[in-house]
Amino acid sequence: MLDWYIPLSIGLVALVALFMTGMPIFLGFLVVIVSGVFWLMGPAGFGMVINSMYDTGTTASLGTIPLFILLGEILFRSGCVQVLMDSIDKLVGRMRGRQYVLSISLSTVLGALSGSAMAVGAMMGRSLLPVMQAKGYDTKLSIGTILGGSCLAPVIPPSLLAIIIGTLANVSISSLLLGGVGPGLFLAVLFVAACLIRVKMNPALAPDEEPVTITAREKLRALAGLLPFTLIIFMVIGLIMLGIATPSESAATGVLGGIVTAAWYRKLSLRMLFDSFAEAAKLASVILLILVSAVMFTQLLAFTGAIGGLTRLVTALEVNAWVMLFLLMLLPFVLCMFIDQLGLMLILIPIYVPILGVYHFDPVWFWVLFLINITLGAITPPFGYVMFALKAAAPQVAMRDIFRASWLFVGLTLIGMLVMVLAPQIVTFLPDQFR
Repeated sequence: MLDWYIPLSIGLVALVALFMTGMPIFLGFLVVIVSGVFWLMGPAGFGMVINSMYDTGTTASLGTIPLFILLGEILFRSGCVQVLMDSIDKLVGRMRGRQYVLSISLSTVLGALSGSAMAVGAMMGRSLLPVMQAKGYDTKLSIGTILGGSCLAPVIPPSLLAIIIGTLANVSISSLLLGGVGPGLFLAVLFVAACLIRVKMNPALAPDEEPVTITAREKLRALAGLLPFTLIIFMVIGLIMLGIATPSESAATGVLGGIVTAAWYRKLSLRMLFDSFAEAAKLASVILLILVSAVMFTQLLAFTGAIGGLTRLVTALEVNAWVMLFLLMLLPFVLCMFIDQLGLMLILIPIYVPILGVYHFDPVWFWVLFLINITLGAITPPFGYVMFALKAAAPQVAMRDIFRASWLFVGLTLIGMLVMVLAPQIVTFLPDQFR
């Protein structure tokens, strides 16, 4: 039997190398898994691979993934989000720098409806950014608010990444979804406060817009326009909080709410539904392939003794818990600047799980921090995918401006994470209340 660190090192290096070639994540995992099984067990091991993938792929909780994707597709393809944008625009109020507040507020709500940072970034870049530029708002700060707000989408439920983490780390998916609510709202408030402070210090960042009177009737209409979306959010997360529905059941009711909302605004069509179902099926298939491959990779590591060996090594180090937490967060923050965030997450989770057991970190608290850290990679140069989605949606913006704009909100998110380390109740309060 080989020393545990040899197959672990070879497997990790091979995966990273394959990801850096641009190979699809699931295919990279399959290449390493098939090679590893053939090397360690011979052809007889392939039956174990098939059984493992079947068991993982038929896990009932994974049904949440295609449903959450379908909900986002219906809302975006139907055009219902335009109603949402108009309503929030009227409710934000008149203040200097209101477009920055509008940008972050919209991104937060859209994230709570779709869970997709790339979708939010692309839509905001296409619709709101040109308006902000035309009104004379600072381009870099405008871009930054879109990037920062988009980064909240995978944190606030519905979150596909939370479901993936819960599945691989064997943590309650409901608790992870609830755990993302507090941090998401806290970071949104932090972003808004930072923007308003910057505008206060430098009024040139935001023009003095002409006052527009919004009547009480218009505000009531705006509130009425938000009602269907509020109900969808309640269906997705409220039913879980009340203990009425599982994540899969709440996702299904959310999809029903999305269809009813599209019909309410007369934007429902068979073509839109067909396109939404087709795209959701395609994306869900890819994600499920990645998941079953990642689980098999974890089992392969366990078979080689790598998981046990790593646990013994960490235990022998006797490193202070806070130092270990810093190192566990530093590694993905640095690597996500260069490697696909989802692929890296799938590599690190099986390695981190036994370490959490050694240091007795609260699993919900730790994995929500990990999730926030991973999502930072989407807006961190040089390979953050949300930045490229924003560039595609707003080709008039220089890539260097997008890179420069991101750093303020990366820094604010890191400050927010530090606060969550010192005050873990921001993460754990809701899961503890409804556990």
